[in-house]
Amino acid sequence: MFKFLLEVNQRPEPFAEYTARELWTDPHTSKKMLAYHLNETVDAASRNHAFLDRSAEWIVSHFRLESGARVADFGCGPGLYAQRLATRGLDVTGIDFSANSLEYARKQASDAALSIEYIEADYLGFETDRRFDLVMMIMCDFCALGPEQRAVLLRKFRSMLADGGAVLLDVYSPHMFAAREESAAYARNLLDGFWAADEYFGFLNTFKYDEERLILDKYTIVERNRTRRVFNWLQCFTPAEIEMEFARCGLRVVERWGNVAGSHCDAGSTEFAVVARANDR
Repeated sequence: MFKFLLEVNQRPEPFAEYTARELWTDPHTSKKMLAYHLNETVDAASRNHAFLDRSAEWIVSHFRLESGARVADFGCGPGLYAQRLATRGLDVTGIDFSANSLEYARKQASDAALSIEYIEADYLGFETDRRFDLVMMIMCDFCALGPEQRAVLLRKFRSMLADGGAVLLDVYSPHMFAAREESAAYARNLLDGFWAADEYFGFLNTFKYDEERLILDKYTIVERNRTRRVFNWLQCFTPAEIEMEFARCGLRVVERWGNVAGSHCDAGSTEFAVVARANDR
């Protein structure tokens, strides 16, 4: 037991494990995540619906996306952005590895008579010959990836841009890092049954890495017949750091916003959004 508790409270190396697939493909937790996505009142897995409406309207207007413009939505989940953009006449491709979320998204598109291409895939390995007027990745998904994964993704975005195309994504700021504290918690059925259908015991350890400006929420879930660990990484960026990462992958940041709904930057905000374009286009 002592050895187990040492392992529970052990601080791993930055980005030592990547467990997002397990979270989004597990039959139980993927249903719970979908419920968070669809909750209209909270900003959990997705932002609230009023923000989504405002954001979709801004995206179409700001990028001057006319009917038929091609949009790739990386980490599309249940299609909350994809459906809003398709309703405005855009040609949308959504990529996600949650079969449960995509099943919901496809049904919603069918019910609304919308033609949206949903692709079940890990976006880190996704390839296509299509070129897009806008490539977007929203809800700070970029921050869950390690440096090498981020570079892979940015080079992929660069290769998928049509002439004049843009990349839109949002990230956590240093204010998010400052707002979080290291902690340790334990509960029976941690998060009200989120992690398993049957009874379990859950540990949550939050670690901060000052040099990397990185946060880890490490979950250890003990069920009757298995123990598993889920790592939720949150990389926080300064605007200069984002510009450097993009530049190394052939992209230049041309705009910075307070969020993906076009708000102006707030000096104390916990996140911000950037627009980037290919260096040679």
